[in-house]
Amino acid sequence: MADLEINHRLRIADEEFSWRFARSGGPGGQNVNKVASKATLLWDIARNVSVPEDVKQRLAALYPSYFTKDGLVQVTSQRHRQQDRNREDCVDKLRSLLAHALHVPRRRKKTKPTRGSKQRRLQDKKHRAAIKTGRRGGVHDE
Repeated sequence: MADLEINHRLRIADEEFSWRFARSGGPGGQNVNKVASKATLLWDIARNVSVPEDVKQRLAALYPSYFTKDGLVQVTSQRHRQQDRNREDCVDKLRSLLAHALHVPRRRKKTKPTRGSKQRRLQDKKHRAAIKTGRRGGVHDE
């Protein structure tokens, strides 16, 4: 397989990935019992130097379920009947995870509510309270 290219600046060498294969539980009939088509990609992200630290931290925060206790990134696929297609699927999944982690979220600007919005909110509360008191009705003397 070729290197994993995320964008024009970020490329991960294929030698950094290790693979494990197991019998798949997916479609395939009797073939499932014979062929190890389930693919698991393991990647030691801590050793990688091409991915910036902030991206690594964002990836860990966004997708903690993809990380093992040892800090390895583990991506699994058993969608297809062929091992090669499952390997490609794992690489595609990792590519999309990293592409999402590359995006730096914008910081939220704190804003104060306007005077008009405060007045409208209070007016709505008074209106709602008046509706509810109207439903209550008076106390009956008997």
